[in-house]
Amino acid sequence: QVQLVESGGGLVQPGGSLRLSCAASGFTFSYYRMSWYRQAPGKEREFVALITSSGSTQYADSMKGQFTISRDNAKNTVHLQMNSLKPEDTAVYYCNARKELLPYSAYWGQGTQVTVSS
Repeated sequence: QVQLVESGGGLVQPGGSLRLSCAASGFTFSYYRMSWYRQAPGKEREFVALITSSGSTQYADSMKGQFTISRDNAKNTVHLQMNSLKPEDTAVYYCNARKELLPYSAYWGQGTQVTVSS
């Protein structure tokens, strides 16, 4: 059974930091590109960051230098370190796994709420 379980969300003050984690199970984690997306209230889901199976990373332009994605293949986990958080970073953050080889497959987690407020 495939599972992506996000954790680490919560309430943080502006300027604070959070580290999100996504624990994967039920598939060969090292074959998958892992990504984070977020969806703020009333807005569409947007791309945040990705890390390929080989460790290459890519970020949304507006989040470069603020967020850092990493993965631990031994623990089947991907992390998102978020620094200098702003109220506009408030959103539900979702983990996504997409296989890099055929046959393609993709999975989503249930999301974790991040609220940035004083």
